[in-house]
Amino acid sequence: MPTRTLVSLLLVAGLAIGFVSASQSAGNTPPPEPKVTPLMTQPLPEFPGKEALMLLVEYPPGAVEHKHRHDAHAFVYVLEGNIVLGVEGKPEVPLGPGQTFHEGTNDIHTVGRNASQNKPAKFVVTLVKDIDKPALIPVE
Repeated sequence: MPTRTLVSLLLVAGLAIGFVSASQSAGNTPPPEPKVTPLMTQPLPEFPGKEALMLLVEYPPGAVEHKHRHDAHAFVYVLEGNIVLGVEGKPEVPLGPGQTFHEGTNDIHTVGRNASQNKPAKFVVTLVKDIDKPALIPVE
């Protein structure tokens, strides 16, 4: 085999190994976390011990949420982008701008992700919850 052909084959093999290594490294990187910004908290005097908490949630491209629950009623309104939400025992729901979603007080949020790997998504969540409880409770 001529030296030039051998060098070309080694170069191609080296590049292939580099691409595989890079893609495996990228596969080990955890997906980006959502950014959550509190917008408003309002006590609900007509419902003693309850409050409304409004949050802006921003999913960077590829963002995925961890399994959790709210111990609250959660009302979601999508502002931009496309997301996928789901609760235990029910099918995943794809949502786009202007669409809504509800989680009940006993629902376990099993799916929450940006449907896009290259575009951000934003939505507002309003929680009706007990004043003394956290907005998010992790689930193992």
